[in-house]
Amino acid sequence: MDLDPAQILLLGIPLAAITVYLPYMVVAYGRFQVGFDPSAPRALFDKLPDFAKRATWAHQNSWEVFALFVAGALMVYVTDKASATTSITVLLFLVARFLFSVFYILDLPWLRSPMWLVSIVCTAILMSTSLSGS
Repeated sequence: MDLDPAQILLLGIPLAAITVYLPYMVVAYGRFQVGFDPSAPRALFDKLPDFAKRATWAHQNSWEVFALFVAGALMVYVTDKASATTSITVLLFLVARFLFSVFYILDLPWLRSPMWLVSIVCTAILMSTSLSGS
């Protein structure tokens, strides 16, 4: 499968959406460990193991960054500025977001925080590319 840069931008959006939900699968595992109560799903949070609490926070942070990434990717797409650079930026963003969640769940903040920064820089690159002249 040979994708052009515009297709990589668009494919990056659903793949980024998947990175939002990956940590939530860990939350689901934690819920089943402590006995899920469907009548009070949010009340269960205090009973979750620490790794599942961190997975919840990773999931919540992923939503925040996802919104910015989608805006950046669509800005590049509609301005017709997709390139090899934007393709690499999208791929780097996806890797950084996946690793962010892994490091968050494993409680490795010295690795998690740089992955957050990489994902924000990638989003800024996409947005600035769309706003650049020519």
